[in-house]
Amino acid sequence: MPPRDECARPEANGPEPETAVAEPSVSHPPRARGNYRSLIVLALVAPIVGAGAGFIDAGFRLALEHADTWRNLLLAHAHRHAAAGFALVILGCAAAAALGAFLVRRLSPHASGSGIPQIEAALNKELPPAPPRVLPVKFFGGLSAIGSGMALGREGPSVQMGAVVAHLVGRLFCKSDEDLRLLLAAGAGAGLAVAFNAPIAGAVFVLEELVRRFEPRMAIVALGASSTAILISRLFLGDAPDFQVTILGPVAGATGPLPYAADATWPLYVGLGLVAGLAAALYNRGLLGAFVWAGRCTAVPVEARAAAIGVVVGLVCWFFPALAGGGDDITQHLLAGGMAIGAIPLAFAIRFGLGAISYAARTPGGLFAPMLVLGAQIGLGFGALCAASFPHLGIVPEAFAVVGMAAFFTGVVQAPVTGIVLVTEMTAAFTTLLPMLAACFAAMLVAHLTRTSPVYDALLSYLVKGARAPD
Repeated sequence: MPPRDECARPEANGPEPETAVAEPSVSHPPRARGNYRSLIVLALVAPIVGAGAGFIDAGFRLALEHADTWRNLLLAHAHRHAAAGFALVILGCAAAAALGAFLVRRLSPHASGSGIPQIEAALNKELPPAPPRVLPVKFFGGLSAIGSGMALGREGPSVQMGAVVAHLVGRLFCKSDEDLRLLLAAGAGAGLAVAFNAPIAGAVFVLEELVRRFEPRMAIVALGASSTAILISRLFLGDAPDFQVTILGPVAGATGPLPYAADATWPLYVGLGLVAGLAAALYNRGLLGAFVWAGRCTAVPVEARAAAIGVVVGLVCWFFPALAGGGDDITQHLLAGGMAIGAIPLAFAIRFGLGAISYAARTPGGLFAPMLVLGAQIGLGFGALCAASFPHLGIVPEAFAVVGMAAFFTGVVQAPVTGIVLVTEMTAAFTTLLPMLAACFAAMLVAHLTRTSPVYDALLSYLVKGARAPD
């Protein structure tokens, strides 16, 4: 039989017409041959998806880096003009937040927030895949919101833009609905890989969080897309880990990698996991509470709500400029031991509240990067207390900061393998792998004992409920 045009065939999963001619019996069943052929095509298309996601998301990262630089320069200039500078910062942050919300409302509501719940809804067939116009809205809306100083992560826009690219490529190659589903998830994982220079975490995220089961075809496509995305992105961003973690060595001025944890410190890492799990439970409730409360203020236009939140962001930018933005600089400062321990409680409280209200603005932006900041703050503070309490154990607080990132992420998202792999790839701190296991175990335990829903599950519930609500 001549091969059929894949674009022209009827929808998958429908019954074959009764008049169809049965395939002759051969040693390799026709369905198996078709599966192999489909898999080979997917394996060839996945790198194209990864290349597209890598190019767009690398451009987004570079644009955000420039936006952060410009924001810091403008803040330094504004502080030299007292009242006029203060007004400029407040109005500028409010306008940038309102612009992000306007782009979402006017052009593509699918671009609101991180985009991960939208992708999960599309994979579950609860919502249609995001349309192509999400790409410019996510890019420029995210650039406006995150660049203005909102505590939002770059991975949200990166993940959703990668998914949109994947869907476009899949449609271009006339793939079936099931293959489009695989490519959509793989494109999302490629976006995460580029956002944090973490290719393995991108593939693991697809399997653990998005599809929540191991499928060989899904694994092949996810690995192909993530690896190619990283290859392309590193042409623009370099191949160094996102964070550098070193400690002072025995020789003055020398530095070295984190040491392996002593056996006696393991109960302390479990304790860190318990604390991180409790903090994660509070964070989820605070974040979701702010998100729902803002959604109920329907009498106020979404742009006005975002502008009001932008005013709060402007105050943080003016009085605590180092605590504004996505948070990579804060995390690096913590991992380098550059933050005074006494300043951590105030910094944590500011970032905790800023992250919750920033997400409530419904502008494009993710949750991963702000979570990593909070986890590093918890870990460094806890590690410093342990070092003071048990000086004979030779505790390195920076190691606790690394482990705290994974533990807090695990408590919030409840995807421990993704958290461990992500933090390990971002920091290259392989000596903390075993302590991470202990801390993430404790964080997961607390999350379940406190009946804390995974943050993306809760956001997905609100998203689907809102999409199905009558006008």
